[in-house]
Amino acid sequence: MNRTLGLTLAASLLGTVALAQDKTVTIASWGGSYQEAQSKALFEPAAANTGIEVKQETYGGMSDVRLQVSTGAVSLDIVASGSGSAARAGAEGLLEPLDYSVIDVSSFYPTLKSEYCVGGDVFSTVYAWNTATYGDAGPQSWADFFDTTKFPGKRAYRNKVAGALEPALMADGVAPEDVYSVLDSEEGIERAIDKIRELKPNIDVFWSSGAQHAQLMKDGEVDMTTGWNGRFDNAAKDGGKVKYSFNQALLDYDCFAIPKGAPNKDTAMEFLAEISKAEYQDDLPKYITYGPTNKAAYSTGEISAEVAAGLPSSPENAAMQLPVSLEWYAKWETIADEMYQEMLTE
Repeated sequence: MNRTLGLTLAASLLGTVALAQDKTVTIASWGGSYQEAQSKALFEPAAANTGIEVKQETYGGMSDVRLQVSTGAVSLDIVASGSGSAARAGAEGLLEPLDYSVIDVSSFYPTLKSEYCVGGDVFSTVYAWNTATYGDAGPQSWADFFDTTKFPGKRAYRNKVAGALEPALMADGVAPEDVYSVLDSEEGIERAIDKIRELKPNIDVFWSSGAQHAQLMKDGEVDMTTGWNGRFDNAAKDGGKVKYSFNQALLDYDCFAIPKGAPNKDTAMEFLAEISKAEYQDDLPKYITYGPTNKAAYSTGEISAEVAAGLPSSPENAAMQLPVSLEWYAKWETIADEMYQEMLTE
């Protein structure tokens, strides 16, 4: 009888392990130091703790999700996304609504989640400069970034509209608090694009990824660029001569979403619940200088006061920045990007 009971227990345990091992999620992110940080802080530890097998891919953003959903061939379970792109994709019907009875966001900053996307990190779109060119006296505003007389040199700028128009309007004299009201029309969008059009002869590269803009600075191929603060910090750690400022930066967040028709939707929801916990998010700044969206991560003792002071979401840094408007992106991104792409092909 004891032997039978032992065999039954062993079979039960093996069945539980097998069940956990049967759970799989495929996660797509943007590669480079960013995905490496996500993997080390979030994906790998959560996989070990839950038994869920994680397959990682890199992808090109919501355009890839749109293609998969439209063809009915969805292979991705979770995707990393910019908050604005996720807002637009959710409005298009490309994403599954998230179940916040499963994903606990009770200790999240209230603006860092939405119906279709749960925040994974807080970052800033900044202007960065090559210290070999300008020393420490680089640009301190978007007006400086666009001033090719005061700061001659090669620029790089994003090849998508997200994070591209707001700096141009601030450089054109619009106060940060008025940026989105000016952009709330095709005329305002065209005004921003015209400002970028003026700078275009000095833009050597329109970058398409964080890995690319970080590499541009590491290699000294351009003298200044727009981009994401954590990528530049990692480039500097790797020997790149790069500095940036949070003044007039765009305060934003990345999030995780589930594509409509994801093959492992329930497991994806379970995995998002796991990586949203403070004990994972407090490790992210060890690998890249992005802030946690779960404010409880600041209370675990893993993030020192010194590290917190260098994160985009610290009170001092956040006060200098323009929070990105998800409402504007949901309403205007499709039209604005069409106009922006036309400018790029001129």
